[in-house]
Amino acid sequence: MILEHADITISPGQQAAFDEAIARGIATVISKSEGFVDAKVHKGIESPERYLLTIRWRTLENHTVDFRGSAAFQEWRAIVGPFFARPPVVEHFTLVTETA
Repeated sequence: MILEHADITISPGQQAAFDEAIARGIATVISKSEGFVDAKVHKGIESPERYLLTIRWRTLENHTVDFRGSAAFQEWRAIVGPFFARPPVVEHFTLVTETA
């Protein structure tokens, strides 16, 4: 299992509309993608235009090949892309340790 971490900055004043759009995009597009496990979205307190989207995928390829190479990716970007102030910074992580 891998964790996708997307650091997203949106244009000022668009938070309410983006909150709706990202929730809709996850529910209607990403959650139906091969290898999707779950997703979380956090909004910045000090920087309210900054969001952290984390998605757990079964494999790296489920994100980088299956999802990104699909029509679903274009659908996702059509929903959330218009809000981006700049391209998101996306990285992938593996779990080292966790606590209960």
